[in-house]
Amino acid sequence: MIAVETLGSKQVYANPWLTVREDSVRRLDGSTGTYCVVDSPDVALVIPADGDRLHLVEQYRYPVGGRRWEFPSGSTDQRLDADPAALAARELREETGLVAGAMTLLGTLEIMPSTFSQRCWVFMATDLTQGPPQRELEEQDMRSAWFTRADVERMMNAGTISDAKSTAAYTLLLLHRQTSHA
Repeated sequence: MIAVETLGSKQVYANPWLTVREDSVRRLDGSTGTYCVVDSPDVALVIPADGDRLHLVEQYRYPVGGRRWEFPSGSTDQRLDADPAALAARELREETGLVAGAMTLLGTLEIMPSTFSQRCWVFMATDLTQGPPQRELEEQDMRSAWFTRADVERMMNAGTISDAKSTAAYTLLLLHRQTSHA
């Protein structure tokens, strides 16, 4: 049973990265309303792992006016990414220079399902080899470094890592490790 029927939809804004639409809807009880939906390409996030060490990137995030540490991630490009694993491998190579011998899907996240249609695939990358990063123009100020799991947890507790998808992805990593050691 569908709880909400879409009666109509109109695009109210668009740029190369996202579209915003307003949908007129009828709820199960017959009442009508409006939903505002942001459609944006899906994302892959990669947790590069080498034993107890995890690799993070840091860059300036304009909307929050500051530099943020987070796991490498990026959005799909229909011309380049045949599947989420290919996207994850590309983002890992571009942002860190790391190439993974193995990629494990840890799960998917819905970034903000109340407003955004965007989905995030979370991967763990292992058996890593280092090469040069291949960053895009807006990533030229990016830094990357290895941290222990304890360091990552301290950074999350201190608010140094505040990116919601990185924090949620770390939870998926912990759950994966817990079930694979059980």
